[in-house]
This record gives sequence, C-alpha cells and structure tokens, in this order.
Amino acid sequence: MNESQLGNSTLQVSEICLGTMTFGQQNSEAEAHAQLDRACAAGVNFIDTAEMYPVPPRAGTYGRTEEIVGNWLARQARDKVIVATKAAGPARGLNWIRGGPLAFDLASLRAALDASLQRLRTDYVDLYQLHWPARNQPMFGQWQYDPDRESDATPILETLEALATLVREGRIRYFGLSNEHPWGVMEFVRLAREHGLPRPVSVQNAYSLLNRVYETGLAEVCHRENIGLLAYSPLAFGTLSGKYLADPKGPGRITQFAGFGQRYSKTNVAPAVAAYAELAHRHRLTPSQLALVFVYSRWFTASTIIGATSIAQLDENLGARVVPLSSALLAEIDDIHLQYTNPAP
Repeated sequence: MNESQLGNSTLQVSEICLGTMTFGQQNSEAEAHAQLDRACAAGVNFIDTAEMYPVPPRAGTYGRTEEIVGNWLARQARDKVIVATKAAGPARGLNWIRGGPLAFDLASLRAALDASLQRLRTDYVDLYQLHWPARNQPMFGQWQYDPDRESDATPILETLEALATLVREGRIRYFGLSNEHPWGVMEFVRLAREHGLPRPVSVQNAYSLLNRVYETGLAEVCHRENIGLLAYSPLAFGTLSGKYLADPKGPGRITQFAGFGQRYSKTNVAPAVAAYAELAHRHRLTPSQLALVFVYSRWFTASTIIGATSIAQLDENLGARVVPLSSALLAEIDDIHLQYTNPAP
C-alpha cells in the first residue's frame, strides 16, 4: 500500500486509514480486533479514533472505542502504528465528557489527552486532533454561517500554546484540525507562524461524491500551507453504496440511529446517488468502488478514513484502491457533480 508524508510532519501514513467509530457499538471487541488485524495485514499503518467514540455518542459507551483500540495496540510494535485520536469540543451538549461545557484550553486538553492515553495504553499519540472548532461555524450538515450564533470560545492562540505544551512534553507528536473551514485553518497557520508554535499538519473533513466542499477553498489553503486532507465518510455513511435506493429504511447507521445522518437527508441526495450508481454500473463497478476510488485518487487526499462493520465490507473498501479511474470516467463524475452540486455539505 502506498504511503505519503502527512503535511509537514515526519509521519508516513498509508493511503487508507482505518476509522473506528463503530467499535463498541456496532462492532464487538473481537470484531474490531479482527478488522485491525486485517487492515494492518493489507498495509494500513494508520488508525483513527476519538475520545467521543463510539457513535452515536452517549455516556454509557463514552471512551469504549479507545479502550478497544488500546487493548489491540498493547500487542503491537508501537512504532509501527500511527495512532490518531481527537479531543471533543464544546457546543454539542456532551456534558458527560469532562463535565462540559468543554474548552480547548490547556487544562481541558490535558485532561482529555490523559484519559485518551490511559485508554489507548500508550504514552503518546502520533496525531492529536481538535474534533471540531470551539468557535461558531456551520458543521455536521449545517451549511450557512450565522453570526447571530456567536458565543465565547477559547482563543485560537491559547489553544495553540496548549498544544505546543503537550508536544514539548512528548505526549503528542503532531496536531491536526477536523471539521474546519478555510478561515480556521489559516488562523491556526498564521498564529503558529507569528508566535513560533507548531503548525497543524492535517485537517480531517468529510469528502465524498456528495460533498466536495473541500475543493472550493480548503484545497488551495491546504496545498499552499502543506496540510494533508484526511478524508472521512467517503461512502457518506453507506449512502453511496446505493443500499438505501432500494430500501430507504434498510439496516445501516442512518436508519439505526435517529438524526445520525442529517447530511444525507437533503433533497438532492437520492437523485445524485442514483446517478452515481447508474454510472458505476455502466463502467462495471459497484457504487461503493466508484465512490471510494474517486476519493482515493484525488491529488489532495493524504489518507482516506474508511469504516466498516464487517470483514467483507472492509475487504471491499481496501480492494477499491486498485480500481482504475479513467479521465473519461472522471469527466462523467464531474458532469453529475455539476448537476447535483454538493447535495450533502
């Protein structure tokens, strides 16, 4: 499996990263460990988790995913696995996480990291990410900035200084952002440059055939500032597999967990999925293969985060990286995109 340097870090990450948010909810510990073993055997060296996982988040399962990953990690050569985790931010009502409301100051980030390291059974993480911004901004299916929703948030410079402290202590190697917008990325970069602080090396944002918002502003920002995209939800929570076309109430994350797929309930999602599925079939691909190879092949994708609930799904996701994507097929994808532009931002 191909590897690439993540941003301006020294991390050499596999082109596919195994996401773990199903571990402890949809997958048992044994199933999770089987997925981790299979992914590593295929060349994956990059694992992504979060203190908030599994999803949907709730007090009774909080932290369980990191525990499951930690029990597996304890049996591995630590320097062979790149481990990423995330600190939950404010504004989502998760009051069981560090007592809430949450902040991205040193005390809160230190508490979050201490707990994550204990659950992961390691003394450092390779990539520590801010799960979502502390400030007001549209995210998770929202698509319009609303200045009337402003509220207090930890200043970005204070957050940078806190992260720098954790880097100096050797407990995180690098930090990244997640669910960010161009202004946020540039503000972190600007302040880091001005104050001699560590810069973000990555941004973990949703990116798929249904959500190409990253291309509009962030692609240029991240290219010029050498920040790698960790693309999550390449299958749009299974929507792009086409399984909901035949049975909109069929089994899956979106139907199993109320409100979980708000991005994918918008008007043009179904016709866009149908168009991509028809295109895939004409080219003798499965809809999942088309959706995955599109994300895998983008010039700005440092690594694609995949998630599965079965070994069969995992194998299909891993295998799609070798599917050819011709310029003619890419042009047809763009034609559909221009007809149904970002139906699930």
